Amino acid sequence: MLKKYVSSSMLLVIATVAALIVANCPWGDLYRYIWQMPVSLSVGGFNLFSHGGHAMNLGDFISDFLMAMFFLSVGLEIKREVLCGELSTVKKALAPIIGACGGMLMPVIVFYLVCPKDPVMERGMAIPMATDIAFSLGVLSIFSKRCPASLKIFLAALAVADDLGGIIVIAIRYTDHLNWQYLGWAGLCVAFLALCNWRQVRSKALYMAAGLVLWYCMLNSGIHATIAGVVLAFCIPANLPNGTKYYINRIRTNLAQFPQTETTIADRNKPVVLSDDEIHMLKSVESASDHLISPLQDLEDALKTPINFFVIPLFAFANAGVNFDGMSLASLFGGVGLSVFLGLLIGKFTGVFSATWLFIKLRVIQKPEGATWASFASVCMICGIGFTVSMFMAGLSYPGGHTDLLNDAKLGILMGTVASAVVGSLMLNATLPKQKPDTPSAGAE
Repeated sequence: MLKKYVSSSMLLVIATVAALIVANCPWGDLYRYIWQMPVSLSVGGFNLFSHGGHAMNLGDFISDFLMAMFFLSVGLEIKREVLCGELSTVKKALAPIIGACGGMLMPVIVFYLVCPKDPVMERGMAIPMATDIAFSLGVLSIFSKRCPASLKIFLAALAVADDLGGIIVIAIRYTDHLNWQYLGWAGLCVAFLALCNWRQVRSKALYMAAGLVLWYCMLNSGIHATIAGVVLAFCIPANLPNGTKYYINRIRTNLAQFPQTETTIADRNKPVVLSDDEIHMLKSVESASDHLISPLQDLEDALKTPINFFVIPLFAFANAGVNFDGMSLASLFGGVGLSVFLGLLIGKFTGVFSATWLFIKLRVIQKPEGATWASFASVCMICGIGFTVSMFMAGLSYPGGHTDLLNDAKLGILMGTVASAVVGSLMLNATLPKQKPDTPSAGAE
């Protein structure tokens, strides 16, 4: 579970450090200019990457289009977990959902208590709500051999539930004035996608094409365009019309009928010419193999590499470049920056731990199997690692002329993320057994 996040989290760290260096060196102006360059995909007078008649710049393209792909990937993961994963039953889902709810509510309270009572500043109270799944699981992977599997599952499921909460907040809090015409077209797109799902249409190209139309309609409707990715994800089928047994039998039948010939070393360099029947058999095996993977998992797997190794690092590089020139101690230790920092470091830990502790004591849920209270608290501290979605919400909270507030928020995110990672790592190292948890000497609570 953790392996796929390790490399991407390292790349995310590299992109973040690179952005901070470039933004504060002599190339800083060029760095900031690049994100203002216009982006267009035009046919005649129609530009796909336009909003309200204005062409997107590169920064908008990353935040509105590429991040919609990120939220498509998140939506697919949420749907899979709800259907057959760690959120598929009330018993499985309750602990991470309760933890996620506490971990979303408490950071908002901490932000509100610390932040000066300024309506503009208070727009950022949702920023420290998010847990970065790649970063947090990447940190936990350092201790994967010593950490009980139940804690890994809890953190992953909580991060997924947390993402769902973040999506709801984006849809509600960051919706502009609605354009009902585009909203109507978006509704028709959703109806078409739902019909395709009901009819068990498997074509990924069709879903992506319809999703692109939905994205454009959402972009111009006033609802944030990234929500289109989540809606599309929920409309992609997750089941197999004929079940797995049908396709496995088809593969076995074709392979059994395929001629078996002995190949010598001398034959390896000769051209291979198959008969029409042999080609038909292999094509049938290929088709049956494709049908053994649901469209949901097929698309999720296809998106995994470009999202983890291109979209998220590019987003980090474009958004983490905080310019320290002109920053004062007041911006570092007051206002939005401090509110976000404490929201992540204190609010997230307090919210996740206290909510789950309360419901465990009420015997509504159970503590992750094999975990001590100390190791569980350590994982709750890691939940304060908020980066990708927090940065995204910061951009939505302080758009346009609020550059100083946006920089303060980004700095708070960076400091809160680093502090949560360091403190959480130290706690894990101190509380986890020195050997694998399944060994007899690993220790009990």
